[in-house]
Amino acid sequence: MIEKEQVNHPGHYGGENNVYESIKVIDAWGLGFSLGNAVKYISRAGKKNPEKEIEDLNKAVWYIQHHIETLRKEEK
Repeated sequence: MIEKEQVNHPGHYGGENNVYESIKVIDAWGLGFSLGNAVKYISRAGKKNPEKEIEDLNKAVWYIQHHIETLRKEEK
């Protein structure tokens, strides 16, 4: 039985041969933790588990909101 790769370049994040694989985009754009996680969850929404697409998108929203709150705290 062939197992799906879940650690090194899994397909639900784009796969190793995809120039737009999530980790490559996150690194290239220097997004950091919160925005990087938002991109990760957006890029995989519905791909890892179609039944959890809304959950993935809610996680992306959470990380974006967290980043906004961090920026607001830094403004003070």
